[in-house]
Amino acid sequence: MEEVILVCTDPPARSRSAVDWATQEARLHGLPLRRVLGSPPDQSKAKMIVRGIPQEAAATGRPPGSRLPVAVGASDRPLVLVPDRLASAYRSEQVTLGVDARNPSDDAIDFAFDSARVRGARLHVVHAWSLPSCAAEWPFGIPEEDRATWEDHEVQLLADVLRPWREKYPQVPVLEDVVLFTPAEALLHHSEKAALVVVGRKSGAEWGEVVRALLHEATCPVAVVPSRPMS
Repeated sequence: MEEVILVCTDPPARSRSAVDWATQEARLHGLPLRRVLGSPPDQSKAKMIVRGIPQEAAATGRPPGSRLPVAVGASDRPLVLVPDRLASAYRSEQVTLGVDARNPSDDAIDFAFDSARVRGARLHVVHAWSLPSCAAEWPFGIPEEDRATWEDHEVQLLADVLRPWREKYPQVPVLEDVVLFTPAEALLHHSEKAALVVVGRKSGAEWGEVVRALLHEATCPVAVVPSRPMS
């Protein structure tokens, strides 16, 4: 069964950036492009579904209309949200992936590695972490050696998560980045240099804080990749 790239135009006047991006993506993957109005009735053949995000949606970080949030929550295919303000999206061929090293999404990681592969691009993997709760109880601040130990542990967690994917995609250069920020802050900062940002979505979830923040600020496409249930 041949896969396709689906681009949903609803309404068509607001989907030019999405159509252009989906056309390029279909060429990169060597797949046919199918354009549909509204939500696709059959997603089984879709490698990804591409939708445009109007400029006015940035005010809330949530696309307008009642159908899109439902479609995202119900879809088992990667959804790429392309903002109208796409002028800076092609300033870099870097793909940025947000990963929770303690609860990684294999589907999102695979999608990001494959996206970097077809572009011949570097994959920038961002893992955001926070200080343990006990750090707040230290009256004179955190000793540098303790902070370094915690950070080294986070670095090792991310390296362990990515090891099998580096082996699967040896042609993809990878930059592993462990940052002491919230996930939303970290990805917004690094989205400024990305052609695509990839995040995972847990089964049954719709819009999280990270996706809303990216839709509000990012000027590049954002891929929301659902985690398929374990068989």
